[in-house]
Amino acid sequence: MNTTLTIAPAGTWNLDSVHSRVDFEVSYLAGTFKGHFNEIAAKLTVDDERATLEGTTNVASIDVNEENLSAHLQSPDFFDAEQYPELRFTAEDIGLDGDGKVSVDGELTIKGVTQPVTVTGTVTAPMADPYGTERIGLNLTTKVDRTNFGINWNNPLPSGEPSLANDVTILAELQFVKPGDDS
Repeated sequence: MNTTLTIAPAGTWNLDSVHSRVDFEVSYLAGTFKGHFNEIAAKLTVDDERATLEGTTNVASIDVNEENLSAHLQSPDFFDAEQYPELRFTAEDIGLDGDGKVSVDGELTIKGVTQPVTVTGTVTAPMADPYGTERIGLNLTTKVDRTNFGINWNNPLPSGEPSLANDVTILAELQFVKPGDDS
């Protein structure tokens, strides 16, 4: 049974981007291809009855440890960063099902296409860091079919099988702080 997130005090919580990250992974050839986005933004808003989450990533900040491949991922074959410079996630209600487990129904926008997604994960109870800043953490994951967002590029193997899987796992490790606090 889901209930509204109430373990965080009401208010707006801002992302600590230094201690947060958004990663992705997808099966490619004989292994897993991984990358992340260097520029992310998010805001968590908690009131007495519900919590909302909004987040964006800058497509041009994609990093896969190889400049030419990062450029290919920004091209129209994949994210088309020039026409669609950001990815966006929004959720209107964050459900808590006990023991810090979180289920979030939201909308993910990639390449101008918005699709419903469910992300799951954990939330930490509020805590003060060594500098007196109040923090909470959200660790979230979801799996999406990239072709649902118009990302269809592939390179067939000699067997005829695709080299790149359609299912992509997105992982977000987010730390939020109360406004006005420096991190």
